[in-house]
This record gives sequence, structure tokens and C-alpha cells, in this order.
Amino acid sequence: MSTPNRALDPSLSETVERTLQEYLDALGDHDATNIHRLVMDEVEKPMLDVMMKYTHGNQSRAAQCMGINRATLRTKLKRHNLL
Repeated sequence: MSTPNRALDPSLSETVERTLQEYLDALGDHDATNIHRLVMDEVEKPMLDVMMKYTHGNQSRAAQCMGINRATLRTKLKRHNLL
């Protein structure tokens, strides 16, 4: 089965931008720390979950779809308690 080779809908980046701005606004006078890790964790876990469901738990296929190697996938799955 062929899949479209197109960029993600721009609304995803717009959603991330809007949500991050709202988060920073809510911080007020508090310092923002570990923002990169916070955003990566929030995006990565659901992406991994969806990809593992999409590939019916096939780690090799999920890694290939994501453009990462299987060892990296396993590390990420463990980090997010999905393994």
C-alpha cells in the first residue's frame, strides 16, 4: 500500500507554537526550564504509541516508518514506559 509523501499539516506546528506560547504566558514571572525536553516528551510519547499501534507492535517497521533505527526506538519506548 502506497502512502502519501507530503509534509505534515501546518496546523500541527501552529498547534505546538500556540500551546507553547500559552504555557510560557502561564509561567508569568517564573523561569522556563527544560522546555525542549517538555515539548519532546509531550509529542514523542503519543507519536510512539500511534506508530506502534499502526505497525501492530512491529518495532522494526515502526522504526523504519519513523526514520530511526530499532535500538533508538526501543530506547524511546522504554523512556516513555511503552515497552
